[in-house]
Amino acid sequence: MQLSRRFEITSALLRSSRPLLAVLLLVLTPPLTSAQGQTPEVLSLWPDGAPLAGGSGEGDVPRIELYRVESAEPTAAILILPGGGYRNLASGHEGVEIAQFFNSHGITAAVCFYRHRGLGNGGAGYGHPVPMLDASRGIRTLRAKSQEWNIDPKRIGIIGFSAGGHLASTISTHFDEGQPDASDPIEAVSSRPDYCVLGYPVISFGKPHTHGGSQRNLLGDNPDPDLVRSLSNEDAVTDRTPPTFLFHTAEDKGVPAENSLVYTSALLRAGVPAELHVFEAGRHGVGLAVGLPGAEAWPALCAQWLKQRGIIAN
Repeated sequence: MQLSRRFEITSALLRSSRPLLAVLLLVLTPPLTSAQGQTPEVLSLWPDGAPLAGGSGEGDVPRIELYRVESAEPTAAILILPGGGYRNLASGHEGVEIAQFFNSHGITAAVCFYRHRGLGNGGAGYGHPVPMLDASRGIRTLRAKSQEWNIDPKRIGIIGFSAGGHLASTISTHFDEGQPDASDPIEAVSSRPDYCVLGYPVISFGKPHTHGGSQRNLLGDNPDPDLVRSLSNEDAVTDRTPPTFLFHTAEDKGVPAENSLVYTSALLRAGVPAELHVFEAGRHGVGLAVGLPGAEAWPALCAQWLKQRGIIAN
C-alpha cells in the first residue's frame, strides 16, 4: 500500500467512532521502510575531509543517507534537511519519515546530516557558513552522481523543516553555478535546487518573528548586522529562486507563520511560482502531521503540486 494512502486511511479511522480498529491497523501495519525496503546508503559528503572541520569525531563528518527508488527512467530527487534549531537534527520525523514519503511517490531521497552547533569542533559545534556548505554539497552530490543513481539532474529539489527550512531557503537564495575547472567533479556542478518545499520554516533573521535560537546558534550572540540581513532570506529572493511549496500552522508559537508569509510574498514579487498553505491547528514540528486535522493534508497537497510542476508523473 502506498505510504500516502496508508496515512489517509489511518487518519480517517482515528477521526471515526471506531478507535479500536484504528489502533489495530496501526499495530498490524508493517513499520515504514523505503519504497523497496532497502537499507539507506550512507555516504560522507567529503570523503577526503570536510572544509572547516574541527575534528573527525561525531558531528564533524557531514553525510547523506540515500534512499533510492528503482525505475526504468531517471527519477526526481530531493535533499532533506531536518530541523533542530541549528543545535540538533530531528532526523526521524523530519528526515527518515520524509524520505519514505517521497520514495512512495517515486522520488529518490537523501537525508542530509549537516553540521550544527550541538556537536563536533571540540565541543564548540559549527555555525555559519558550515551548514550552508554541507547542504550545498548535498545538492551538488545528487547532481554530480545523477547518472550513477538514475536521477534526472534537472529535477533535484530540497526540503527543509524549521531551522532546516531556513537552510533550504538559504540554498535556494544563495546558490552558485559551481566551478567548471574544479578538480573535484562534485564542486564543478550547480548547487541550485530545481524546486523547494518548506515546512514551518525559519526564514527571517533580525525581525520580530525571528526564531531567536536558530539565529543565535547559527550566527552567535553578536553577529555582524550585514550578515544577519544577508541571511534573512525573504530579502534574498530573486527570479532565479526555485519554485516553492510552503506549509505552516497558525498555532505555531515556536516559529510564527509570518516567516512563511513574508517568503511567499517575496517569491510572488519576484515572479517565482509559489504555493502556501497555512493550517489553523497544529503545534510546531508536526512532520507529516498524521492524524492532525487540516495539516495532515499537506503531503497530498505537496504531491499534487509536484505533479503539476512535472516533478513526478501523474
